[in-house]
Amino acid sequence: MSERKIHIFCGSGTGKTSAALGKGIREASAGKNVIVIQFLKEKNKEATADYFKRLEPEFRLFRFERFPENYESLSEKEREDECRNIKNGLNFARKVLVTAECDVLILDEILGLTDRGLSQWMSCAH
Repeated sequence: MSERKIHIFCGSGTGKTSAALGKGIREASAGKNVIVIQFLKEKNKEATADYFKRLEPEFRLFRFERFPENYESLSEKEREDECRNIKNGLNFARKVLVTAECDVLILDEILGLTDRGLSQWMSCAH
């Protein structure tokens, strides 16, 4: 059985995403297949996502949110739409885990979902 690890990057301030992506790049450079799913990232940060496309297929990055503004800035209707997008991201993460599609799965800002009300996000996931 292969060794399994969980790394959690949390806390106030910046650097959590950078640390997680750096860990993913190190793992990919060691021959591992890495999938990163980012949550709560504004759509206008696409330049970063475009850069990581160069690292495919060893390192794949996915974002499911579609609005250019952050979640808190959205109208109630937009939040409902975005909730469906987040649900798609959570379902994709489950699929990746169940099918063992990669060696390393990074769920960037997954704890941010719980910060915004676990029951709300859990209802998105079902």
